[in-house]
Amino acid sequence: MHRGGWAWQALLGCGLVAVWMAGCMPGPGGPLDEQKEPHYRLGKARVNSMDYAGAIEAFQRALEVNPRSASAHFELGWLYDVKVPDPAAAVYHYERYLKLRPRAENADIVRQRIQACKQELARTVLPLPIGPGLQRELEQLVEENRRLKADLARWQAYAAQLARALSNAAAVSEPDDAQRAAPPPPAPTGPAIAGSFQAGPAPIAGAPRRPVPEPRETAPGWRMHVVQPEETLTRIARRYGVSLQALLEANPGIEPRRMRVGQEVRIPPAGQR
Repeated sequence: MHRGGWAWQALLGCGLVAVWMAGCMPGPGGPLDEQKEPHYRLGKARVNSMDYAGAIEAFQRALEVNPRSASAHFELGWLYDVKVPDPAAAVYHYERYLKLRPRAENADIVRQRIQACKQELARTVLPLPIGPGLQRELEQLVEENRRLKADLARWQAYAAQLARALSNAAAVSEPDDAQRAAPPPPAPTGPAIAGSFQAGPAPIAGAPRRPVPEPRETAPGWRMHVVQPEETLTRIARRYGVSLQALLEANPGIEPRRMRVGQEVRIPPAGQR
């Protein structure tokens, strides 16, 4: 009986310790919960204003509040990789991001950036004589690095658009097509690139938007409209004062849910129903 009492007290003590530890440890939370943290939001605002040093400080404060914030680790990895070059710090935060979110959609790109940062770190620490073969390989790595940076910018733009769509869906009872997240950018297809990090097809967060082109005339009363980010056929129809049905009949080849930025839409004369 005495032994059974001691066993019960030990089991109860272990249970209380486990409950105490669970209460003290921060919860995993989701991406949206992490991004609502005030220091994280301050960091995003400073990125938009190009205050990258201030953004790093804010994201580090966010990690002090929640050390398991994968979103803050990703932002710090990107900043140390692209804006305030520090390959060692970028590798650390990228690896923490993958450990906390191993099945993230951009996991493969992050792994490639880790490899590129390690190569840059090794080149800085152990400089080697460069022959013709190594020179060609280095040029290929530089091109690959630019392509990966462009891919990273696309994923950031996609993540921002997805977050806006989720916020709108929670605020509106009957969401329309504009509140659905756009499909992710195409996956990398090889070492060849077309452009650079600065000239990638997706805008970097905080970059100024390009002016919306004015519609151009075609047949009398008809115009052509170039689709802009987050636009839907419903919004275009309201803008030009035509019905959605008239707009669909004027553009039989357009699928409303698969419109692309830069796609042209024929606008019938105003007032058509």
